This record gives sequence, structure tokens and C-alpha cells, in this order.
Amino acid sequence: MASIRKEISVRASVEQAWDAMRDIGALHTRLVPGFITDTQLDGDARIVTFANGSKVRERIVTNDDQVRRLVWTATGGLLSHHNGAAQIEGGADGGARVIWTADFLPDAATPAVDELMEHGMSVMQTTLNQLAIE
Repeated sequence: MASIRKEISVRASVEQAWDAMRDIGALHTRLVPGFITDTQLDGDARIVTFANGSKVRERIVTNDDQVRRLVWTATGGLLSHHNGAAQIEGGADGGARVIWTADFLPDAATPAVDELMEHGMSVMQTTLNQLAIE
């Protein structure tokens, strides 16, 4: 099983970053606008629409305020298995660190998943840095 881990530092406080991350129905407006263009809640899942039009159903496994950690599984798209986790931790100078991990099959999807995560983290960093200014 392939595994990718990405990490960014942002100027937003831990509280600001977690508030945006934990709002599972607002990916497209609060966390990664443009990267995700729509988010619809459906029971214990969300259906996300990516900028390229592809849709993925993500079942929320954990949304833990104590450790500021969100975990989900996904179905649809090019993966036969996907488990994602994102966590917010304290960073330098009052900012925060965002750690995003994806475990998935097939391994051959690694270049595509890596590119997707890089893009998502770039958008997330811009969005969360903007929160520190507001």
C-alpha cells in the first residue's frame, strides 16, 4: 500500500486552522476553494467535487477536537482503497502546522495522488495564511 505524507506551515493560529478543517461541509469555501468546487453532506459522509469535475464520496471516520485530527475513507475515482488523515498542530510564531497523510491502493496511483496532494496543500496554505490577516 502506498503512503504519502505532506506538511505545511501556515500563519493561521491552531484554532483558526482547525476551525476551517473541522468544518467538513465547507471544503470548497473555507479550506481549499477552487481545488474543491463543491461539498455536499450525506449522513456520515461528504461528496466532494474537484476542480476537474470528478466526484468522490468521503466517509468521515473521525473528527476529533481533542487532537485536532480528521480522518476519512474515500470511494470513487482511480483508487480501490483510500484512507486520509489531516491534523493541525502548533507551529512557529503562533502559527500552525498541517499534516496530511494518504494511504491508498493501487501503488501505481502514487504520482497522481502526490500531484493532487501538492496542489491541495498549496491552496490550503494560501487560504489558511489569509485567515491570519483577517
